[in-house]
Amino acid sequence: MFTGIIESLGKIISIEDNGSNKRFVIESSVSAQLKAGDSIAHDGVCLTVEDVGNSTHAVTAVEETLRRSNFGKKKAGDHINLERSMMLNGKIDGHLVQGHVDDVAVCKKIKSKNGSHIFSFAFRKKYAALLIDKGSVCINGVSLTVIKPSSKKFAVAIIPFTFETTSFKFLREGDEVNIEFDIIGKYVARMLEESKS
Repeated sequence: MFTGIIESLGKIISIEDNGSNKRFVIESSVSAQLKAGDSIAHDGVCLTVEDVGNSTHAVTAVEETLRRSNFGKKKAGDHINLERSMMLNGKIDGHLVQGHVDDVAVCKKIKSKNGSHIFSFAFRKKYAALLIDKGSVCINGVSLTVIKPSSKKFAVAIIPFTFETTSFKFLREGDEVNIEFDIIGKYVARMLEESKS
């Protein structure tokens, strides 16, 4: 479980195909503090640490992860948001994030506004019920507040601190991002669906 508060901005050093999987070696300021078996969110995707170097760690993304997230399109040199799993006695500064990406969304527009940035995203209509105005959403591992959701689009405001310390500063229009909808909303939607049957 995570909170959507990014600890470190990592960089993909290498990617190796391994059957239908891909192995990623990532350099970051937290890599040396990890150990094999740790769970860490990579752009919102929970992956298990396999190896640790002086300033790097390695993880493998399986076929399902590559299909559901933007990891199938990652390349060496890309920057990636990292967050270690939360401790139960810690603060939840963002919101409860599982690290189980629901889908990808596409960045449609980026607008600067008085020092902040407004990012607009298009997503699949079937998820529309999971977004509410001022609700929570996780984009590339970052806990954010939803603005003006419609059946196919929504926006988020990125403050200067978040822009500078996460991969949002590298995001361009047309890029795909990993999106995880609020777990509470998903449970409520599921219960309502079951109540109809």
